[in-house]
Amino acid sequence: MTTAQTKSGTTERGQYRRPDAAQRAARSAPGATPLGRVTVAVYAEDLILQTGMIHQLRMRPEIELIPEAEADRAQVSLVVVDMVDEATVQLLHRLQRNTSTRTGLVVGFFESGALQTMIECGVAAVLRRGEADQDRLVHLVRAMANGEGVLPGDLLGKLLDHVSSLQRTVLDPRGLTLSTLTAREAEMIRLVSEGFDTAEIAQKTSYSERTVKNVLHEVATRLELRNRAHAVGYAMRHGLI
Repeated sequence: MTTAQTKSGTTERGQYRRPDAAQRAARSAPGATPLGRVTVAVYAEDLILQTGMIHQLRMRPEIELIPEAEADRAQVSLVVVDMVDEATVQLLHRLQRNTSTRTGLVVGFFESGALQTMIECGVAAVLRRGEADQDRLVHLVRAMANGEGVLPGDLLGKLLDHVSSLQRTVLDPRGLTLSTLTAREAEMIRLVSEGFDTAEIAQKTSYSERTVKNVLHEVATRLELRNRAHAVGYAMRHGLI
């Protein structure tokens, strides 16, 4: 990993740099963010990457760069690295604790094995550094601020393959799905939505009436739903049936 210089003139590996006083002074004074601007904190593994990213973003009216003392109030955290290594993962996990901030990764080299790590660390968007011009960076930041995710096409394909493999090899054998309902729960709620009572649902699903009642009660308790009608409405709103 690129080294960073310490006060004594020596270097330490894996040390991430935040904006220094001179960089912060070049930005707007702390205060309320103007309407429509996205607050961004930049984390980089060396001063060159830090300076380059700030240079790209600080002149754009859509962006407000956040000084170190206020980094926790940023809507978006941008992590700029050569590759995803142990120090990067530690930083991403630390940023993940701030649930009000979404994290984007600008990376020089993205190994295929890093996809799982990215998911576990809650990264919302990825951009390769070779493609990180000013417009793409601003698009990335604004998309994250709007709750969207951004991935290069090849990584999106790998992510979909990963989800499909997870469903096929892990969830299907256990009768589970990626939704908040199991296949059995979804089927019973679908039958409720079609007007069937407990006895009819038991007959159609080959379960006892007691099991049907227990399953529907478990769904209502887990999802904090008031009754069967509420369960049907929840499932329909979230596309589960």
